[in-house]
Amino acid sequence: MTAHVSHKTERTTDHETIRRWAEERNGKPATVISTERQGNPGILRIDFPGYSGQDTLETISWEDFFSKFDSANLAMIYQTETASGETSYFCKFVSRDSSEE
Repeated sequence: MTAHVSHKTERTTDHETIRRWAEERNGKPATVISTERQGNPGILRIDFPGYSGQDTLETISWEDFFSKFDSANLAMIYQTETASGETSYFCKFVSRDSSEE
């Protein structure tokens, strides 16, 4: 059996992977309220219960989230576990052209 080093970051553009990762952590697709323009979602985030986003984030549908995600040519960098083995909530949205990890 091979060891899986899960505290490293991974990168994906797969909608199902993103949705499953977020929902396993009770996260919901959201947008930063002050960045919405003409009904289009602004800066994308995953809103996790108990974190500081309640006053600055607005929940949106997965359909709206992925529409913006694809039109903005984004990828998600994320972690499944921290180095100590705890569930990680780390995720960041970056340009698909970015080599940032």
